Amino acid sequence: MTTAPYAALRPAGAGAPPAPVGREELLGRLERALHTRGRALLTGPAGVGKTELALAEATRAEARGETVLWLATLPSDREIPGASAAALVASVAATVSWPDLGPGRPEACGVFDELPGPQRTAVAMLCREAPLDAGGWDPIALRLGIAQILRTLAGRGPVLLVVDGVQHIDADSADLLRFALHLAPPALRVVAVETPEPYGEAKEPHRPEDPHATHLWVPSEADVLLVPPLQADEIAALLIHHRLPSRMAGRIHRASGGNPRLALAVGRSLADARTPVHHAEALTLSGRARDLARQLLGAAPLAVRETLLLAALALRPSSTLVRRAGRPNAEADLAAAERAGLVSLAEDGSVTFTAGLLPSTLVHDACWAERSAGHAALAEVVDDPVEAVRHRALATDSPDEDLAAEVAAAADLARRRGNSALAAELALLAAESTPGRHGRRRIARLVDAAEEAARAARADLAMRAATDLLARDAAPSDRVRARLAVLDTAGQGLTGLDEMYVHAMEDSEGDTALRAAVQLRLAVKYVLADGDPQRSRAAAVESAALAASMGDPRTAAQALTVQARMERALGSPDAEAVLAQARALELAERPLGIRNAAQILTIRHALFDDRLTDARDELNALLPLVQRRGSVEDAIELFSTLAAIESRRGACPAALAHAGQALALTLEAGLSPGPAWYTLALAETAGGSFARAASYARRSIQASEEEGDRVFLSRSRYALGRVQLINGDVAAALETLRRVQADERAQSTMDPSMLRWHEELAEALLAHDAADEALAVLEEVRPVASRLGRSTVLLGCDRAYALWLAVEGRTDEAADLLTRTAEAFGRAGLPLERGRALIALARVERRRRRRSAAQSALHAAASVFERAGAAPWLVLASETPAGPAGETPGGGSGGEEAPAALSALTEAELRLARLVGQGASNQEAAAKLYLSVKTVEARLTRIYQKLDVRSRAQLATALRR
Repeated sequence: MTTAPYAALRPAGAGAPPAPVGREELLGRLERALHTRGRALLTGPAGVGKTELALAEATRAEARGETVLWLATLPSDREIPGASAAALVASVAATVSWPDLGPGRPEACGVFDELPGPQRTAVAMLCREAPLDAGGWDPIALRLGIAQILRTLAGRGPVLLVVDGVQHIDADSADLLRFALHLAPPALRVVAVETPEPYGEAKEPHRPEDPHATHLWVPSEADVLLVPPLQADEIAALLIHHRLPSRMAGRIHRASGGNPRLALAVGRSLADARTPVHHAEALTLSGRARDLARQLLGAAPLAVRETLLLAALALRPSSTLVRRAGRPNAEADLAAAERAGLVSLAEDGSVTFTAGLLPSTLVHDACWAERSAGHAALAEVVDDPVEAVRHRALATDSPDEDLAAEVAAAADLARRRGNSALAAELALLAAESTPGRHGRRRIARLVDAAEEAARAARADLAMRAATDLLARDAAPSDRVRARLAVLDTAGQGLTGLDEMYVHAMEDSEGDTALRAAVQLRLAVKYVLADGDPQRSRAAAVESAALAASMGDPRTAAQALTVQARMERALGSPDAEAVLAQARALELAERPLGIRNAAQILTIRHALFDDRLTDARDELNALLPLVQRRGSVEDAIELFSTLAAIESRRGACPAALAHAGQALALTLEAGLSPGPAWYTLALAETAGGSFARAASYARRSIQASEEEGDRVFLSRSRYALGRVQLINGDVAAALETLRRVQADERAQSTMDPSMLRWHEELAEALLAHDAADEALAVLEEVRPVASRLGRSTVLLGCDRAYALWLAVEGRTDEAADLLTRTAEAFGRAGLPLERGRALIALARVERRRRRRSAAQSALHAAASVFERAGAAPWLVLASETPAGPAGETPGGGSGGEEAPAALSALTEAELRLARLVGQGASNQEAAAKLYLSVKTVEARLTRIYQKLDVRSRAQLATALRR
């Protein structure tokens, strides 16, 4: 039992923390319940985060100056009469002075001094501070004493009592605390944390019959707060918060069911095991993760766990199926499991485990005989022939060719039904059921299993099949096909697979068709993992030529698509011609999916060129096809591209909806969330929240770094740098955007329309008082954009160049250029870019001291953003600008309107002036602004000259005016 004032449970110097991840709204509800009723009960399964939520509220209460008492109970406390009440008294004693009840020792002042003699004696007996007489403590005196202690403590100021583990309070203590809280004043508020326990026929001897016997008050709907599991996206944020790999957030969410404690255990298990990305589907669920699952399962009696094992073995478990398979009390057992938070039961009796780790642990811990008997029983009662064959195969460990043939046929049937995951599992089961004397047949089935697993994106099954095959005397072509299947399930994470590529190249020697397939995979690897588009283009060219020589239009089309993508990135004028060749081949041979098809790349090129209406119309035409027979990766690609298009064209609500769909599908499928988070960062920047956009961009950066995905690492850094710039965090934006510049140069990316970082970097440099470097960036990109005909890239450069003109004092030219740029953006169908140019125009007009023109530009920008639903941009346009010195580069206000004299300062100069005016030394200002002391001194000299001041004191006075 932990008994202490809350301050003793916190690290020294800790401030009030934000709400736990994903619990902001719930913490608000908790505070409202405490404000209105003074009581709140947090309930939910073990590990869901109840204690963390109570901890956050306790910290906030302490920050408000309240007295916080923390009582944490243990299961053994239920066996000791008065244990929890005594612990509470001890907690109060640690908070205030405790009187010396021994003879001959002076008494200290405190709440215990005010107790009448009998009450003090009873309290002392409870805490074993005085001998327990033969009659025991006086129950009435003890009741009154506990009540008086809490009343006195609450009389000195607000008190928050947290009881963590209220279900473990012994009956005597529960009675004492109920009485005391009934008499307590409103200044005493209580948070109780409860983990419900299942109640079945075999009750533990110390459990009261009434499940509410240990409640400290009569709960109502107003004060009972169920703490739910976290959503998949919240699990991802939790993993990032704890510096754990987030690339498998969807799979970890499935394994944990959203239980934070389980999710962190799984995440740490993966981090400790350093599981490669291509093995990730299996998840290394050992150690702490398995132990936690066993603890949760241990809450159910043995008979319930035996029933749950049958449910874990079934593909579609239900109470009826489990009962027919030999568990006559299935309904009662499953109801008990539901009360324990292990399963959820639907109206039709179907059973769903609350966390994927629970059924896998049940199966993992069962012996072979138990698993075999369970599968045999289920095989007799399932009504689907595919499931029956599966159970029969899993019930035996003796290879049988007849059974293997049945399983292979079942795999074909599952494939035709569209259940690719089950088809992959059955295909591998068919291979493993094949007797050793049929070696060639087993190898052929292993190849089929690996390729089926690749279609289902099941990396674990593909690796199992490939590992089995590579240990046998397989032909080189079979080895290549198995390795290609593993590579196809690696997703974004292709690092660490170099050996797989090398062996595939060796084994494909002399087989032109297979060599074309290997070169195609290498082309993808070279750009994603190595960041080398030139090498990728060369591999794609070779793959296309080899495939064409073999009459393989499908592989040739894929290779030409990769080549076209690289030609575009490298700034080659041949990109569109190569893409047209790929589209022509696709018309003759329909691709297996759209994710890497020429058709989707054509749409993305239209997006890069800002032909947004064409891009959207073509995608909408694809939507029925994807919904009818597309894979989940196809759907993700479609929604992500739609979100990017809608973000660009200013359809902000639609962009957010599409990006949310892409993320949900990504996490549900267990794929890397890095690309989906990048898409959400774009959508949030357009119409959601700049803070959320930055958060998603940071998540995408972390996931891309974990995957070794160079392409999306650069994109997500761009998204973050752009938001940082808009928010006025110039130093951070400059650092981030310079990394983007280095990334893109290292990858030899030439086309500026694919990632428009040049204009953002130029603005950041201008805000950092590096005008010459900003101009150099613009002069570098302009010729390339002109040569490639990237007209809207040139418009972005015009906006940045206009700001450079303003910095140089050429404000008339700047205002004229920004006016023309805003109109051109409007004609191009880019409302958000038009609004941003108008905000920049307002800044320049303010510098020209044309207040009316500045307000007119801002009103026009606000109107544009309001029509687009661009909420964060509307806030920027609605704020009164502080003049060019006080505004953020994106147009946000730095505060109240600056004096006219300050309008001569650049933004970088104003930041330095404010620091120095507040008393910072040159060294302190240099450290704060990431500058050298020499730069600070030179910049300060210019500030003095512009403001006509001669000292820091005069500077501070000028700023105050």
